[in-house]
Amino acid sequence: MDLSNLKPATGSTKKRKRVGRGEGSGHGGTSTRGHKGQKSRSGGGVPTWFEGGQMPLQRRVPKFGFKNRNRVAYDPINIGRLAVLVEEGRLEEGAMVSPDTLRALGIGGKNGRYKILGDGDFSSRLDVHAHAFSASARQKIEAAGGTATVVD
Repeated sequence: MDLSNLKPATGSTKKRKRVGRGEGSGHGGTSTRGHKGQKSRSGGGVPTWFEGGQMPLQRRVPKFGFKNRNRVAYDPINIGRLAVLVEEGRLEEGAMVSPDTLRALGIGGKNGRYKILGDGDFSSRLDVHAHAFSASARQKIEAAGGTATVVD
């Protein structure tokens, strides 16, 4: 074996169109760019977002309002729903209700931060641990003999 026998491994190289290498190659002259026009020139062509002079999308779409990137989103859970879970027997009276408990019951979304809201009737004694509470929810839980603890 010597340098005259070396060649790339099978399948490692692709057949490349060699343009601008004379008329005999079949790709000489205009080098497959056609005649004249913006796309035939070096450095020519239009950006991908250009719409041919039509009003561009980024200018057509209305721009107003504000989206806070640092907003903390909570999954709302009404206190009446906890009462229903106790009635159904899925939660026991006096049990500790944590975010993990709620997640195991299939309640809430994917972000996993829970806020307990005060809508509904509540009379069960529960120790509720959540990321946030409304004032009415905290009042109803404590009136029923339970505790409302904020976790992080």
